[in-house]
Amino acid sequence: MLGVLLTAGVLTLAGPGAARAEAASVCSGRATKTVTFATGELRLYRSRQYVCALAVAKHPGERRAMSVSLQPRGGRPVVDSGRFTRQAGPVTVHALNRCVRATGTIDGRSGSTGWVLC
Repeated sequence: MLGVLLTAGVLTLAGPGAARAEAASVCSGRATKTVTFATGELRLYRSRQYVCALAVAKHPGERRAMSVSLQPRGGRPVVDSGRFTRQAGPVTVHALNRCVRATGTIDGRSGSTGWVLC
């Protein structure tokens, strides 16, 4: 079953997998690391100069506490936290030639990377 979306004068066909494709393309760049934990996963994406992170719930639906933090070495962390249904983030930092560390938390359970992408 196909749905038709008309947004800003652009005609787009949306099939059954459209929401999943949208979630996968929130961060630009290529997927570089995924950390799985009990309630979800932390996903990192890297382009040439930037790193982007998301914390994605294993079972989306009801609102619950989620956060994602991304910090370049020598810089301050960028955090997105609140009560979300599907994901926290994306958060992006400039990380050309710098390591980053990321932490994702969903319902009190978390996963982190340590310093990576050096």
